[in-house]
Amino acid sequence: MIGVKFVMKRMSSDAVLIAVALGMITPVLAEDWPNWRGPRFDGISRETLPASLPDALEVAWTAEVGIGFSSFAAVGDRVLTMGNRDERDTVWCLDARTGEVVWKHTYDCELDPLYYEGGPGATPTVHGNSVFTLSKKGHAYCLDLDTGEVVWSRDLVADYEFALPEWSFAGSPFVSEDRVILNVGRGGVALDRETGRTIWKGSRETAGYATLVPIGERSHLLFSAKSLLDLEISDGKIHWEFPWKSSRDVNAADPVLVGGNQIVLSNSNGTVLLKPGSSGSAPEVVWENKDLKWYFNPGVFLGGYLYSLHGTTHRPTELTCTDAMTGESVWAEEGFGSGGLVAVGSTVVLFDLGTLTLFEATPRGFEPQLQQKVLEGKCWTAPVVANGRIFVRNASGAVACLLLPD
Repeated sequence: MIGVKFVMKRMSSDAVLIAVALGMITPVLAEDWPNWRGPRFDGISRETLPASLPDALEVAWTAEVGIGFSSFAAVGDRVLTMGNRDERDTVWCLDARTGEVVWKHTYDCELDPLYYEGGPGATPTVHGNSVFTLSKKGHAYCLDLDTGEVVWSRDLVADYEFALPEWSFAGSPFVSEDRVILNVGRGGVALDRETGRTIWKGSRETAGYATLVPIGERSHLLFSAKSLLDLEISDGKIHWEFPWKSSRDVNAADPVLVGGNQIVLSNSNGTVLLKPGSSGSAPEVVWENKDLKWYFNPGVFLGGYLYSLHGTTHRPTELTCTDAMTGESVWAEEGFGSGGLVAVGSTVVLFDLGTLTLFEATPRGFEPQLQQKVLEGKCWTAPVVANGRIFVRNASGAVACLLLPD
């Protein structure tokens, strides 16, 4: 939700308009980030940044949440994430202003550290007064945002014997109208938002690791283990399928929409731009670039260009700018690691190797506005910008909240 900070939230809409018109209040936009990739599922916030930034941002608070790679949902004065300690997952609701625990919900779940630290990879989703989560092993929860009390829960693997991907489930819950859609099984599963009952489900074959992306009113893109699916969310029908395989079925980076309904799809084998056909027909390939690879975090589309980290966890990555219409590389900056990025207006916010980097999105070249070491250790998780704050974390569960200047 977009609103004007602080005093405006307590005023009627008419009073706000009058006050702004008279110059009594400066309209500084703030925005919640209720789910993975933000309110429009594109990794872009409509927050406003100051014209100039200090050499370093103030670290308002730090916290420990347990091992994992879950990002953040931030709504008002609350921020939510997940972590694992002693083979138990915890959903944390923290005060975004202080880092103090508002509530937490803990349940048994394996850490499962296969070639990495393990822990939950999905991000909580806030919809209304509910919080929806998914564990690596298929535990789905609806929790009350105010209290953390369980509204409903499901064990989807126990219920339906869904096959687990090699690194278990990582896609975040996607809420649409009366249902919660999860990347579990080849074609996903839809649960009733109020009760948790199953509305529809695909096959029990292994899933991908991405989160659904809306394209049109009823269609949604689901990056499954071996292909991209266009799903009808009312009944789970697959409109079309585009095969796009990767090493060990690591289809993890969400598809990114560019130029209306064209789709950028990327994994460790390369990237394509797809143009969907008419009447539900399969898309056509506009361009293909085998030298652009998103391993698990997608890029952002700004001003006709894609900004992303190119590479895998096995070697240093490059920060890249790519012409979205042609697939041609515009510039590449070496010296980065596996991490994630989002954008605030025309500023890209990147977090990798424990360093927060803010830079202008421009095809002219890499122009950093701020680079600040914040945390140690592995930092694969994408940052979140919400309500004047930046939230970051590392694999071991250290969380930091940084304040943006007014």
